[in-house]
Formats: sequence, structure tokens, C-alpha cells
Amino acid sequence: MSGHSKWATIKRKKGALDAKRGQAFTKVIRELVTAARLGGPDPAGNPRLRLVIEKARSLNMPKDNIERAIRRGAGGGEGENYEEVTYEGYGPGGVAVLVEALTDNRNRTVGEIRHTFTKYGGNLGQSGCVSHLFEKRGVLEFERASIDVDRLYEAALEAGADDVAESESTVEVVTDPRSFESVRDALAGQGFQPVSAGVTMRPTTTVKLEGAAAEQMLKLAEALEDLDDVQSVSANFDISEAEMERISA
Repeated sequence: MSGHSKWATIKRKKGALDAKRGQAFTKVIRELVTAARLGGPDPAGNPRLRLVIEKARSLNMPKDNIERAIRRGAGGGEGENYEEVTYEGYGPGGVAVLVEALTDNRNRTVGEIRHTFTKYGGNLGQSGCVSHLFEKRGVLEFERASIDVDRLYEAALEAGADDVAESESTVEVVTDPRSFESVRDALAGQGFQPVSAGVTMRPTTTVKLEGAAAEQMLKLAEALEDLDDVQSVSANFDISEAEMERISA
């Protein structure tokens, strides 16, 4: 299970993600606008839009907000032309960091991201410096205590999942991005409801961190995620759950 997933799980349990719900709404609205502008307003023919709508619903975003954002994107209104940009760099201990952003001002965004890397002991790198260490995967996360892990494992593989990864408190079902929706729907049909699900950049190798380096890396990841233009942050750190609990206390 990726370090980022473990950290998100710990924050969710402590209510830290709920405190940022307004910020999350703003970011998802930007994603809805962009997905509708690029692929059209009909979710049936726009896989990217379907995924963002699911993300919005998982945040309990009101239906009216979702539909309004889609109309804005489909209408191609002025000021809605966000550009997709990916930034790459290194965090404490040589951790690879991949930052995906939607921006209407590249100079502002790169300046904010570079400043954040520097502030927390990292550095912004050149395009391509770490992207080869990640692959796009569908990931569904389940609370271990609330499911029959053996039955989930069988159902996931039967539905076409590539892997099932376990940790102390959660179970992740990993899929090819193209089969993510079909696996998710098949598992839901058998009563398995994930606590989070989406298509993300997953590291193929990891860097083990502890102590001060672990604390600094988590601060960097959170500071990047808090930037308005940043949609997602992926990093290949490996920090134990016990260490994460200590840092979040």
C-alpha cells in the first residue's frame, strides 16, 4: 500500500480532510469544468467526467453544484480555460514527487510550487526526472475491519483487478485504469463499498523515511496539496503507520 494512501487514511480518521472540504469542492469544480470542456457534458461519453462526478459525490457535493460546473465547462465561458500541467521534483531523502495542476497562470503556479518545495527541504526538478517512477492505476480502498478480506480478494480478481494490497487497517484493490469502473461496479454489486476510489499515479519503487525526514516529507506533501492550483500530489515515500500516527498526533 502506498505511503500517500496510508497518510490519507490516517487524516480521514482524524477528521483532517473534512476540515478542508471547502477547498476540496473548489478543486473538484475546476476538474468538472475542465473535463466537460475537453470531452463534452455527457458523462456517458466522457469517462473522465464520470470519474470526476464520482469524486464530487464522494465529497457530498450538492447535485446543483456539479451540474452548474458541467454547464460552465460545456459553455466554454471566459476564464474557464484551465491548463493541465505536471511538475516533478524531489522531497527530503530523495523522495520522488509528482504534482498535477490545473492552472490559468503557469508563472504563478510554478512559482508557488517551487517555493513550497524549497521551504520544506525539497527541490523542483526538470520534466521527466521522476515520472518514470510512477504508473497510472485505479485504486479502491476498503476498511479492513468492516469486510471479509478473503471474499474481497476473490471478488476483485474475478472482476479483473490486477492486485490486492493489504496493510494493518486497510485493503487496496489495484486495477488497470481502463477497467477501474467495471471492477468498482462489480465489487459494489457484491456489497463492497470503498472508502475512497479513483485513478491515481502510483509509485513503482519506494523510499523508506523515518524521524525528521518523514515529518518534513509529510509537511511538503500537505503544503503542495493545499495550493489552489494543485489537483493531486503523488510521492514514493514509505513511512510506517506507527510513524505516521506519531507525526499526526
